Amino acid sequence: MQDVQYNCRAAGMRSTMDEHDSKTQLVVGLGELLWDLLPEGRQLGGAPANFAAMSARLGNRGTVLSRIGRDQLGRDAIDTLKEFSIDLSHVQVDEEHSTGTVSVILTNGQPSYTIAEPAAWDFLDFSMDWQQVASRTDAVCFGTLAQREKVSQQTVQSFLAATLPECVRVFDVNLREPFYSPVVVEESIEFATILKMNDGEVASVLRLLDMEGDAGDTLRTDYLVAAATLLLTEFPVQLICVTRGGQGSILHTREGSHIHPGVPTTVADTIGAGDAFTAALTYYYLQGAPLPVLNEAGNRWGSWVASQSGAMPPLTDAVAASLAAQIARAAR
Repeated sequence: MQDVQYNCRAAGMRSTMDEHDSKTQLVVGLGELLWDLLPEGRQLGGAPANFAAMSARLGNRGTVLSRIGRDQLGRDAIDTLKEFSIDLSHVQVDEEHSTGTVSVILTNGQPSYTIAEPAAWDFLDFSMDWQQVASRTDAVCFGTLAQREKVSQQTVQSFLAATLPECVRVFDVNLREPFYSPVVVEESIEFATILKMNDGEVASVLRLLDMEGDAGDTLRTDYLVAAATLLLTEFPVQLICVTRGGQGSILHTREGSHIHPGVPTTVADTIGAGDAFTAALTYYYLQGAPLPVLNEAGNRWGSWVASQSGAMPPLTDAVAASLAAQIARAAR
């Protein structure tokens, strides 16, 4: 299998590495880049790509590390991402495997997925280029889906191991049946600075780790806080985030917790809302913001994406400024 990388300048793009001040944080979305095939048409997605796009919108040097096929879907993915200030110079091109796709069905705004396999992103290569990126990365977000195949699992974990100790490693669990295992979940948490789950995943993660949680309703606040406390006793994670859809989120550290009630919104669809939450949380975490600000930022941006169609909706300067002002008020 031949692995040829797009050269961003040869492809008519300028690397965002050249366009940002050196003080800007390098934030990487590592894993799947794919097309969501919805009833009304296709939309570019994949949690790492969504995360990188939102990170760039917030002012980071958003970078996608993924793999696409040498096909029309791959070319269209690059063309679509050119609309964002994302560094695409490290996207790999696979000569044998196709660009990934996911069939999506929405029920009351909630998506269900059928994920095609194999896909190009199942064969991520820890190249010399990616090794160099790892050594400069300030934050990286990764999940379980891109680790469903051994090749990409080894690449993801090699990248994480090559980052500096101060790098913020965000493990956004994103469980997708049947593409995860107890080993992948445990090894990923061992790497993580931040562990993010939705409330429906918490009990599943505890079962996968063969850990006992408190009995009772697994969606109750006291259960979720107890589960986060238990995980902090077993793993070197610094922050645990549990999102609760329209009901907000819980942030938990060894020093304390913060509970956010959520931001009321009219939901168009929830695709990419969790990734926007993660990107905003990471952006403010890198700035050293306190838990209330982290929670406000995640909920504000996640709610806004949920109110729009698709994971990467158009964003005006006025909307971005309004959200930033609302988040700033949480610091007062």
